Formats: sequence, structure tokens, C-alpha cells
Amino acid sequence: MNKIALPIAIIALIASIFSIYSSKSSNELVYVDVNKLLEGYKRTTVERQAFNKKTEVLKANIDSLATNWQNELKSYEKERSGMTKKEVELKQELLGNKQQQLNNYQQAIQKQIQEEDQKMTQTVVNDINAYVKEYGKENSYPIIFGAGGSGNIMYAEDASDLTSKVLEGLNAQYEGK
Repeated sequence: MNKIALPIAIIALIASIFSIYSSKSSNELVYVDVNKLLEGYKRTTVERQAFNKKTEVLKANIDSLATNWQNELKSYEKERSGMTKKEVELKQELLGNKQQQLNNYQQAIQKQIQEEDQKMTQTVVNDINAYVKEYGKENSYPIIFGAGGSGNIMYAEDASDLTSKVLEGLNAQYEGK
């Protein structure tokens, strides 16, 4: 019986060590701070700069059109006294139509800016999600929580925070390292 007990004890010891090791690495609860990833990810900065440049151009177009309309209005107010009643009516109608077109254009540009902001943000979020998924697989994490100040994770030990490691790898991947 002693001959069987020793190998069983050794197998049990090895199994215990293996289960302790595997349970520690694969059942470890970890998280990343999503806001820090978004802020620290270099692609976010690049995309935001490109978005801001495009937004500035669109807003400059609106400002230019608004200035032109205001100049026409000032010109009309100066010349109004020398116009006939029919000319005044036509000019008022023309200015009203231009103002309506300007308002419509402003609304369309605002909508375009919002859509492009959402598209840009979603592109960055998709990058981060894909990287975190791969990071979790490579490091044998069964789950990685995302914390963002919205109440998902109310408390976690600092040792459970993978944000800096993930951010470092994410930026390295973006830069092609």
C-alpha cells in the first residue's frame, strides 16, 4: 500500500501546485481604466487633431457665408431708402432666403461634425477593444473589466489595474513596434 500511496501523494502534490498556479493566473480579476486608455492612446490624439482641422475648415466656411450675408444686409439697409417698394420686397425676400439657406447649411454642418466625431471615437474604441481582447488571450485572463467612472467598478486594488501595461502595448502596436 505504501508503494501506491507515494505516487498518489506526488501526483496530488503536483496537481495541487498546478491548480494553485493555474487558478491564480487564469481567475485573476483585472481591469483597465477606459478613460485613461482613450486619453493616453496616441491614435486618439492623431485622430482628434485631424478632426479638429476639418472642423475648423467647416466652421470657417460657415463664418465666411455669415459675414457675406451680414454685409449684404448692411448694404441693403443703406440703399433701402432709395429703393422702390417692389425692390425692397424682393431684396427682403432674397435676404430671407439666403438666411434660411445659411441656417440649413449650419445645421447640416453641425450634424456632419457630430457624425464624424462619433465615427472617429468609434474607430479608436474599436482599436482599444481589439487590443484588450488580444492582450487578455495572450496573458490568459478569462475576463478584463473596463472601468470608466460610471459605476462599473467601484473599487479594485491597484495591482489589478492593467491600464498602463495595456496602454503601453496599444501605443507600441499603433506605432508599429
